[in-house]
Amino acid sequence: MITPPAHVLDLFAVPEVVTHLPGGSGSTYRAGDLVLSPGRDETVQAWLSPVLARLAVRLDEDPGRRARDLRVAMPVPARDGSWVVNGWAACRYEPEAVTCLDLDVTLAAGRSLHAHLAVAVGSRPPRLHEREDRWARAERVAFGPTQEMVAAAAGTPAADVVDRVAPHLSDVPLGTEQLVHADLAGNVLLDRQGAPLVIDVSPAWRPVQWAEAVAVVDLVTWFGAPLSVVEPRQSGPERQALLRALIFRALSDEQLDPEAYAPLLSVIAST
Repeated sequence: MITPPAHVLDLFAVPEVVTHLPGGSGSTYRAGDLVLSPGRDETVQAWLSPVLARLAVRLDEDPGRRARDLRVAMPVPARDGSWVVNGWAACRYEPEAVTCLDLDVTLAAGRSLHAHLAVAVGSRPPRLHEREDRWARAERVAFGPTQEMVAAAAGTPAADVVDRVAPHLSDVPLGTEQLVHADLAGNVLLDRQGAPLVIDVSPAWRPVQWAEAVAVVDLVTWFGAPLSVVEPRQSGPERQALLRALIFRALSDEQLDPEAYAPLLSVIAST
């Protein structure tokens, strides 16, 4: 398990005593009043962190704010002004915040976030499409030609998922593309007053409906949400969004467990 190096802690001006935090990828730490997360892309955070910081302030300081209105975790730069130090990025620690696993609350928080992001970011950010991490590659394949999906999955644990899903795909439009959080499930917390607090924004330039479908897939597959949440999404664009979300997750899941995907496949890839 990788812990933040001393020079990273120094640049973020926090104590060298760190506490491992549960959830996520298992590599996040609290140091002082900050949460430090590894694996951050310096180019992405250079434009994303300022957007989120401005939004976080605007939401928290809104004169009409109610106790349970949306919040966004505040990114914090290092002492030298950089948003990423050796792959580590920081945000403000929120005492007593707990993970929200309620689908309705998660999706409602996502819709509010995406409405704000649509205003804040009017065009695709530079170089977002050039990312080469496994999530970015899986995302591109999930929106590409069917034959490329099958080829990308061949010989991998994702092959069965992709082979079963691909024949059901169509070109039904999923809506306007914009900046979305492609990893909402597990990254919506409830603060001490019960307000949804969005953390760890994973940026993608895709339709909101797809981002919501990824959250549905994740909540059913990893967080125990009932299959009944899929029932209203069994036709039209909603179903197509779910199918592409399934392909995205299967291709990006480094430790794919076929049994975890089986219940969803039996419902949305069998008709």
